[in-house]
Amino acid sequence: MQYESMNCALKARAIAAGLCMMSGAAMAQTPAVPAIDSGDTAWMLTSMVLVLFMTIPALALFYGGLVRTKNVLSVLMQCFSITALISVLWVLYGYSLAFDGSGMAKDVLNLHSFVGSFAKVFSKGVTVESVHPLAPTIPETVFYCFQLTFAIITPALIIGAFAERMKFSAMMWFMGLWFTLVYIPVCHMVWAGDGSFLGSHLGVLDFAGGTVVHINAGMAALICALILGKRHGYGHDVMAPHNMGMTLTGAAMLWVGWFGFNAGSAVSAGASAGMAMLVTHVATATATLVWLGIEWVKHGKPSALGAATGAVAGLVAITPASGFVGPMGALCIGGAAGGICFLSATTLKRMCGYDDSLDAFGVHGVGGTVGAILTGVFASSTFGGVKPGLNIVHQVAMQLAGCGITIVYCGVLTVIILKALDATIGLRASLEDEVTGLDLTQHGEVGYNL
Repeated sequence: MQYESMNCALKARAIAAGLCMMSGAAMAQTPAVPAIDSGDTAWMLTSMVLVLFMTIPALALFYGGLVRTKNVLSVLMQCFSITALISVLWVLYGYSLAFDGSGMAKDVLNLHSFVGSFAKVFSKGVTVESVHPLAPTIPETVFYCFQLTFAIITPALIIGAFAERMKFSAMMWFMGLWFTLVYIPVCHMVWAGDGSFLGSHLGVLDFAGGTVVHINAGMAALICALILGKRHGYGHDVMAPHNMGMTLTGAAMLWVGWFGFNAGSAVSAGASAGMAMLVTHVATATATLVWLGIEWVKHGKPSALGAATGAVAGLVAITPASGFVGPMGALCIGGAAGGICFLSATTLKRMCGYDDSLDAFGVHGVGGTVGAILTGVFASSTFGGVKPGLNIVHQVAMQLAGCGITIVYCGVLTVIILKALDATIGLRASLEDEVTGLDLTQHGEVGYNL
């Protein structure tokens, strides 16, 4: 009896083991659905707050300190109002057209390689339980909000080119149209995943926004400066920043907030986010020192304005590369950005004669292009990057193609939008309003009651 009971027990164990093996095999054949990760979610919630912080208050303070006293409130208002406008448009249709992947497939080129569908219009399907395929370990609501903050800051960067001379009504119409016709398609072409034109078909590397954010905004900034023309008195009147303390504070906030911008683009709290954070800091510090060094040699004194602008140049240039390069690559990219952006914001602007008020093109357009191109070099494991066996020549060619397509598309559409608005509601404040200041003439208030 004892032998028989032992035999039965052994048979039962064998059956149980067989069932476990069959269950394991079935599980191996069925792809596991990634679960929401609390660590990833917490980091992405933090990153979303940091990127929103980059527009209000960081960019508002950075730009606000650079204009004259009579226009400080107008710049703060523009940043604040753009945040509200783009948030509403994102809910209505922006998210759907930027990130819906309906109709997209790897190696298939069609309409949805260039723009998303209306499947998620009015934020349909964005629920407490939903997850986006591009961010499977965090709730879709968190991915939704994080990408919204990028959509907010990109048009806000353009303010730096037309500060002190565009009507508030024209600015609001321009930002709404530019977001819809320019930002959304470029964002989709780069970041929408398999089947996207630039990111998937061409293989353009843009971790956190070299093309989508900085080249896009920088090119639009240059077009705005050219079409609106120079500020009244430009080249003759003193147009020095009215509050460098405010500007330096804004730049410091941008430096801190940019960790959410770049490290947050890993969409997880893992190793990629850690390296993105490190290289962001290294590139920024390097660009700051290079800009200050050039100023020191050229003018005999390093300036606070130079420190702030150099830091932003480094932040801009490392953005597309942040998830692909190592510390030494970041050092090289930051150094290149500090030197090239200095020349662009000083020598090039004087030679060409355009009035890019706060150097939006000189820093973001040029810095974004420098960073995007050098990503194709320093992403290679040969230079400490994360891409083993990368064909550098081919990748640089693709980076150049991505830059060129973004510049042409953004440039043409921006001209059309500005010309249409100028022919209907008018773009520029009147001479009298500009001389008085936009704070009083556009908002009926002043930034300082002395």
